[in-house]
Amino acid sequence: MIITKTPFRMSFFGGGTDMPAFFNEYGGAVISTTFDKFCYVNVRHMPPFHPYISELVHNRFERVNNIDDIEHPLIRECMRLHDIHEIRLTYEGDLPARTGLGTSSTFAVGMLNAFCALKGKMMSRRKLAEESIMVEREILKEHGGWQDQIAAAYGGLNRIDFHDNDFSVHPIIIHPGRKRELDENLMLFYTGVQRFSSEIQADTFAKPVDKTKQLLDMLALVDEAEKILTDKNTSLNKFGKLLDTTWKLKRGTGSRVSNGSIDELYDIALKSGALGGKLLGAGGGGFLLFYCEKEKQPALIKALEKLMIVPFNFENNGAQVLYYSPQSYSPRKEVYLK
Repeated sequence: MIITKTPFRMSFFGGGTDMPAFFNEYGGAVISTTFDKFCYVNVRHMPPFHPYISELVHNRFERVNNIDDIEHPLIRECMRLHDIHEIRLTYEGDLPARTGLGTSSTFAVGMLNAFCALKGKMMSRRKLAEESIMVEREILKEHGGWQDQIAAAYGGLNRIDFHDNDFSVHPIIIHPGRKRELDENLMLFYTGVQRFSSEIQADTFAKPVDKTKQLLDMLALVDEAEKILTDKNTSLNKFGKLLDTTWKLKRGTGSRVSNGSIDELYDIALKSGALGGKLLGAGGGGFLLFYCEKEKQPALIKALEKLMIVPFNFENNGAQVLYYSPQSYSPRKEVYLK
């Protein structure tokens, strides 16, 4: 049996510039962090006593005798990629899917990590990220960027740069006390709205030429945000105000990024003490992140009392194998399948 643990991520700056169509021409960069909410993937080979050869538990229950019959596309293609057969797989997440936290890509990273461990192999963080990108973006043709897979694999607070169909990960060096202050001043609220990121991304990039100016401006904010984080003499409040700037730019990249309800919640938050914030992920719903000084947080919580607040702390470990107990595997004889 193999159990993997993979963190979800929150993206602060540069979202949208991690799309190959953009960064191969202009370059791209994001600042993001992982935090202490995880997806867990449990995989083992099936005992040969059932009238089916694989059992898959995700947002539904599947029992199949052929990999082609698997309805979950990500599970099906990851199994094909690593020649995985006859398994029981279960997925559990601390937070709901389709909410702007890169849940699908986190699942891909955790599942690939588990499949390699099942075969007695260890995959590097870079390889985990690359294979997850390949499955989601090349094999499944899902519209989206690269940052989610990389953040989940590597973990931590990073600047990720994109160029020439490649990426590089640079941990942001920040004093632990300053990082703790940033953590304490960020608040996460769940809107209760779920949506498919690939659909929002497809709408956003339907006319990429129209978005270039906004994306270049969003890209420039990555350098500015990194300077704020690493300069101990600069108030972190500037980071919060910069979140407001990037959110306003992002709203201009697509008609489905925001809506009237989200705009109203955002305005209420600013009037209640938040210095800035953003809707995480591609937009349309999910989680609202706000930067708010600690003494003003009670007022913000009261103003958004209809929303669920999600306490969190930053994490640095990235993708992990929690439990490793490999099994010897021999294909099941046909007699068991009759």
